[in-house]
Amino acid sequence: MRFWAAALAATWLLAACSHKEVDQPAKLAPIKSTLRVRRIWSDSVGGFHLFNFWGFGDSKTRALLLGLRLVVRGERLFASGHDGVVAAFNARTGRQLWRTDTHIPFGGGPAVHGKLLVLGATDGEVAAFDADNGKLLWKVRLADEVVSSPAVSSDLIAVRTIDGVLHALSPQNGHELWETQQHMPSLSLRGAAIPVIADHMVISGFANGKVLAVNASDGSQVWLATVSEPKGRTAIERLADVHGAAIVAGKDVYTVGYHGTVDMLALNSGQPWWSHKASSFRGLALGQRAVYMTTEDGAVEALNRKNGAVLWSQAALRFRSLTQPAVSNDAVIVADYQGYVHWLNKRTGAFEARAETGGVRVSNPPVVIGNEVVVINDVGDITAFRVSPRH
Repeated sequence: MRFWAAALAATWLLAACSHKEVDQPAKLAPIKSTLRVRRIWSDSVGGFHLFNFWGFGDSKTRALLLGLRLVVRGERLFASGHDGVVAAFNARTGRQLWRTDTHIPFGGGPAVHGKLLVLGATDGEVAAFDADNGKLLWKVRLADEVVSSPAVSSDLIAVRTIDGVLHALSPQNGHELWETQQHMPSLSLRGAAIPVIADHMVISGFANGKVLAVNASDGSQVWLATVSEPKGRTAIERLADVHGAAIVAGKDVYTVGYHGTVDMLALNSGQPWWSHKASSFRGLALGQRAVYMTTEDGAVEALNRKNGAVLWSQAALRFRSLTQPAVSNDAVIVADYQGYVHWLNKRTGAFEARAETGGVRVSNPPVVIGNEVVVINDVGDITAFRVSPRH
């Protein structure tokens, strides 16, 4: 019951905040492709189907929304499914390097550091594997669900559970080193931000609209910044979750919150350098000159990295439940609830290409590997595309 209560606070019921009826997803209009997109390989790490809970699409789209994103290290791509499969692939060719079936209900991950691969699960387990061969090294159980990726360094593993606790575990055996907690509101979006380890700190967003930075050594607070201020008369109106992972670039931190702002903060103090009003429950993507985001209503926007000014906004994908953006050399890439992947021009926001992956929702961000883009849908199907200019 606790799971379903949390889930009911998620994505589509949030339309009730300001609309009497759920806003209908924008229909896709034909585009003139300026990029050639070719499917080069596909595979699967299993999936988990539910009844028609989310309200859109056919039975293939009725999947549990989890933080099972892809991760790439060098030539290797790592993926996991909710039914317990974790696997490694050659990112260029799709050749499976190893596959382990654990029966652990993964909800977040994987995260990789050196030879250590770590995932969290919806039953609270955190499991570590040898990244070279998939051998299970250890597992521990936390007090609540893990539905986002951990962060891993040589000194600690940082894991967020959905009860608002940030845990630090030993990479050697999973022993808990410290924990810290933020107050949880009475209602929040289902999910948790991915922690970030940077400059001897662990940085994470929380459901109360705060971004917290703590010492990696002992969990003591370094700074606390407000990204979303809970406002309104009802619990739904006061939703203020910070779900997207902070992005650290040099001495700057970029964050975004639901019913809040996009902020550039000082890494050492959390002081805001600029703030732009926005609402997003996805993370950001960073380019050389711009920070990119998908808003709660499905617009894709580019903001100037120096001052937060809007450079362009693309609204043709409204209410299509877009992923967090990914950035390649020439394009911003997002995927949607029908499994379509969209390439937008980085400078203008105009459509450059579109590809389909099989009609199943994609909730986690695409991964860019040179001129290739890889996506995983909500039932664990992986599709890789090669992108080139259309002459």
